[in-house]
Amino acid sequence: MKPKETREWLSQFPMIDLHVHLDGSVKPDTLLELAAEQGEPLTIACKQELADRMQINDSCRSLKEYLSKFDFVLPYLQTGRALERVAYETVLQSAACNGKYIEVRFAPLLHTRQGLGVDEVIRRVLAGLKRGEEQFGVLARGIAICMRHHDPLRNLEVVEAAASFRKQGLAAVDLAGDEASFPPLLHEAVFARAHRLGIPVTIHAGEAAGPENIYDAIVRLGARRIGHGVRAKESDRVLKFVSEHRVPLELCPVSNIQTKAVPGWEMYPVREYFEQGLVLTINTDNPTVSGTTLLREYTVLADRFGFSPQEIARLIMNSVQAAFVEEREKKALLGQFRERFRELDIKVS
Repeated sequence: MKPKETREWLSQFPMIDLHVHLDGSVKPDTLLELAAEQGEPLTIACKQELADRMQINDSCRSLKEYLSKFDFVLPYLQTGRALERVAYETVLQSAACNGKYIEVRFAPLLHTRQGLGVDEVIRRVLAGLKRGEEQFGVLARGIAICMRHHDPLRNLEVVEAAASFRKQGLAAVDLAGDEASFPPLLHEAVFARAHRLGIPVTIHAGEAAGPENIYDAIVRLGARRIGHGVRAKESDRVLKFVSEHRVPLELCPVSNIQTKAVPGWEMYPVREYFEQGLVLTINTDNPTVSGTTLLREYTVLADRFGFSPQEIARLIMNSVQAAFVEEREKKALLGQFRERFRELDIKVS
């Protein structure tokens, strides 16, 4: 099937994104305006130069290099106004791809350089998500990230703050950053505290480091979902554990290739994992940095790996089931998605 034909039927599907980063979703035009508003206008010769500074290219060699793109954007995400705007626009971008639910993750401590407190960062991001939700009809929730390179005591501050926003749209906490240099067990106490506070946990693991990080994230840090997890297949034991415990993997195909979590498309394990019965979800990770959308992610699956409309509908329903949302809202989402797939004559469970 040609990509255009694939996009035509995919564009009718309701979409859901469980793994998308706020600072990886900033639109180039928005960054220009934020810089000007903050009295630090960017000196950019053309839009292509701006795109090159914000978006990764095929020469990316590692996750570390990929993450360097965020250094350009972060200085302009240090005010409440900027955070609220970008959160709102992230929901807008989801709506443009027929999104019905989105979980936007952000690291509060990365936005405190100009005096914002952790609580204020969370409050302003959630305000932007709420405004987007009300205007575009996309249910939107936030996930507060603890960074691997931060001191655990600082990350405890993030977890404590997150707990106070649980009834205001903060859905979970996460651990992200340079996985190869900072293994998850450095922050075991942080996530033990999250569990005591009743906050769901997802952990980036099995992206830039091996499958043991996945196992530790689930067993020692209590992760209910795993961000990426593409390297699970490097250990039969871990792969079996993930499968038997039905732990959803938040796959992000385009960025997984860009960060060299997987050497190339021919090695990408999505079809293998699907056939083995793992619970897979498909996500964008960083729409601007990766130059992607959910439509592009699913088009890759259909055209490169032969996923049928029925199979893609199954992946989308996995995402609904895995969402960190209250049961009442999840039940409503499930009903909404099932009804839409019935209209499209696609059977889902």
